[in-house]
Amino acid sequence: MLPLFGAMAYLTYAERKVIGWMHMRHGPSHTGPWGLGQPLADAVKLMFKEYVIPTGAAGVIFLVAPMMVMVFALMAWPVIPFADGWVLADINLGVLYLLATSSMGVYGVLMAGWASNSKYPFLGAVRSGAQMVSYEVSMGLCLLTVILLAGSMNLSDIVRAQADMWYVIPLFPMFIVFIISILAETNRAPFDLPEAEAELVAGYNTEYGSMGFALFFLGEYINMIMMSAFTALMFLGGWLPPLDIAPLNWVPGIVWFLGKTALILFVFLWTRATLPRFRYDQLMRLGWKVFLPATLIYLVAVAVAVKLLGVGAAVI
Repeated sequence: MLPLFGAMAYLTYAERKVIGWMHMRHGPSHTGPWGLGQPLADAVKLMFKEYVIPTGAAGVIFLVAPMMVMVFALMAWPVIPFADGWVLADINLGVLYLLATSSMGVYGVLMAGWASNSKYPFLGAVRSGAQMVSYEVSMGLCLLTVILLAGSMNLSDIVRAQADMWYVIPLFPMFIVFIISILAETNRAPFDLPEAEAELVAGYNTEYGSMGFALFFLGEYINMIMMSAFTALMFLGGWLPPLDIAPLNWVPGIVWFLGKTALILFVFLWTRATLPRFRYDQLMRLGWKVFLPATLIYLVAVAVAVKLLGVGAAVI
């Protein structure tokens, strides 16, 4: 957990720096050398702010909601293999477990919006629930194509099955859909409609401050890191090098895995710096009218290839 919290803290620093460079600004630069103390300053500020509970809020649910978002974000990590054999729980249904835990975080968001007893947080929570459900469908179909090729739902087995070819090559359209879906799943720009400041003030977390807000923040960024790691495992060969030749195979597996995760995280930051926010009707149309039929068609095509051409799971 401690390395994860450190990575999350400095991901916020990296985000502000990367977006600053892309926008020709400096980003954090005054808190410590090169601004490296900024995440620590933010943490101290949030810890010592007063925790205010609105008079009309449902007190217990209001307090529990941020904890739920944080806990479910952490629960996914035991099944993530960082290298060959470097996994806390090497379970056979690792993909299903990750989908389940990432889906549960929406309950904390819904509880927070309802318990605040305020219209803007409630509207943001409803938006978030609809958005997460919509894009989990296309995410699941993308993952089914990987499972068909690998013949397993064990994350380590899926990585080993990519020893000859990373799945990003035969499943490139699904890889693109998956990247867009995880942006929507983690409420990141351009799909950050639950937190749309222009019309919702701040969305489901409007009434939260101090450590309540910090827990939402932690949950969101830890989910970003988890989804990036998940993408690296499913499509980019996890801890495997691009080619099994020297000197590439001299590099430890965990270095490859962390590098691929960092690359996907950079895509998160790059997207936020580049694209404007979608309208909500555009968001829903993309999920249900474009991604759902496209992923279904591609899933059928992969299933036919596995069955008739003897590739993927049929060979295994």
